[in-house]
Amino acid sequence: MAAGDSSPDPGSIVGLIAASAARQPDASAILAPHQPPLSYFELSRALREGTEQLRRFGIGRTDRVALVLPAGPAMAVASLTVCSAAICAPLNPDYRAAEFRFHLADLAVSALIVPEGVPTPARDVAAELGLLVIELSVPEAGPAGLFLLSGPSVGETSDDALEPQPDDIALILHTSGTTARPKMVPLSHRNFCATAENLRRALDLTSDDICLNLMPQFHIGGIADLLVPPLASGGSVVCMGNFSAPQLPPVLDEFRPTWTQVVPTMLDAILDTFSADPDRFNHSGSLKYIRVVAAALPVELARRFEATFGGLPVIEVYGMTET
Repeated sequence: MAAGDSSPDPGSIVGLIAASAARQPDASAILAPHQPPLSYFELSRALREGTEQLRRFGIGRTDRVALVLPAGPAMAVASLTVCSAAICAPLNPDYRAAEFRFHLADLAVSALIVPEGVPTPARDVAAELGLLVIELSVPEAGPAGLFLLSGPSVGETSDDALEPQPDDIALILHTSGTTARPKMVPLSHRNFCATAENLRRALDLTSDDICLNLMPQFHIGGIADLLVPPLASGGSVVCMGNFSAPQLPPVLDEFRPTWTQVVPTMLDAILDTFSADPDRFNHSGSLKYIRVVAAALPVELARRFEATFGGLPVIEVYGMTET
């Protein structure tokens, strides 16, 4: 879609990204180590083409599609694509068969997206449940986040419109289930747009910001905090694979992110990695703050982190998947 083309209503995830693409089509949207950047023009086009492809698989706006993919730029863009085409249900790829069986059945998904040629118990469970299995492959030397989808022909193409409506469900997740049976939480495009605007204002996000996404996209924070809001603001998102504190220095040096978000255990791992050599954290001089979510942050951990890393602010945030 060219910058001058009409954009979908910005009351949806795809509309927010299309609006950013219209303002700055050549700016980098998705970044990742060892891959060329994906521009906003390319991202907006990828979402539209991915939606068209899912429609050809028979996937409509009210279908639930589970994603069992490793962390990284392809998972990020696949999540945005499925949110734009249907209802996205991302799952932890480390689940065992029994866990996949519960989540896939409880969520009533109709299709599963998995990496091409990669074994996972999710495949066997999908076969038991009679689900459509779609395989995702990443072209060599392509821009960060671009992928191809392949699967059996279903003989029927969904005639749903490409653009989702504000009250359409974009994402559905289970709560952690720490106090009772996990509950399903549906989040609409309107929810995502409100969150993006709230974070843009609260964090003063602009097109100059670079977000370092260290959280998996099957976690609410990996999508609702670290993916949609920075893209709606016109900034860039660095999408990592599985979190590894020792791998951070070269990433910080290469991409110069301005903010990131972690959970307390990740903050502790970063502290352990760098405390023996604080000068290594000079690579991160671009960071303005680190947000910590998902669990209570021990005061002593926050103090030690800030003292070790030259007063870099640690901001504690806590909220539920439902909010």
